[in-house]
Amino acid sequence: MTTTVFFHAHPDDEASGTAGSMALTSRAGGRVVVVYATHGEHGTVPDDLGEGGSLAEHRRREADASAAITGTARVEWLGYADSGMTGWEENGHESAFHSADLDEAAGRLAAVLDEEDADVLVGYDWHGGYGHPDHVKVHHVAHRAAALAARRPRLLEATINRDRLREQLAAARSLGIDPGFDADAPMDDGNPIGLPQHEIHHAVDVTEVIDLKRAALAAHGSQSDVQEMLAMPPEVFAEAFGVEHYAEPGRAEGMARDLPFV
Repeated sequence: MTTTVFFHAHPDDEASGTAGSMALTSRAGGRVVVVYATHGEHGTVPDDLGEGGSLAEHRRREADASAAITGTARVEWLGYADSGMTGWEENGHESAFHSADLDEAAGRLAAVLDEEDADVLVGYDWHGGYGHPDHVKVHHVAHRAAALAARRPRLLEATINRDRLREQLAAARSLGIDPGFDADAPMDDGNPIGLPQHEIHHAVDVTEVIDLKRAALAAHGSQSDVQEMLAMPPEVFAEAFGVEHYAEPGRAEGMARDLPFV
């Protein structure tokens, strides 16, 4: 049985990015583990949180609910604080993931890899998909943790196919729909979203479990960005989120349509 550790910056990142792959992998008999770097303290505070309620604890419960939907066997937390977006004061806070010592953070992740004797580790592409400081840090910590692990896992990087997204947006505009988004516009770090297709190595068709992916997102329903995704009609949601993409450092150019976790 293959064990895959999916490493994410915040709770709900797994739902929008890799939940379909996680569900397919667990369904195929693989062991799925998710590790969160932070508790997502800068997320949306729900109206029903209650006086004295903790957003971090609320989001932990949402993460557990998402894990139950995708068949994830273990949920772990590295224990760092959400760093906020690029340029925020919180980036430099002592407890922020962005400020964490690379070897210390990687050591925490490597401990999970060793406990699981993980076969595969999934992090993010070189700029974390869209430049969020915590997402960029995930990239560096994943690479370092893979090197520190007792048995080096196969390393993949979750990403967004910029060329496919550009085509989808163009198709929407041709129907008179303005998505309000440009695939080539600068994101949080000044770079366009994701990677060009020629830098991507795996495309995972998750349409057969798209209902599970949508349900995993709904488990994080306290978050405003999640609510926006869930507002999409089912057919639009399936088109937008029905394929998950991964780069694999060191692999020859060419994109396989496969599930690289089993």
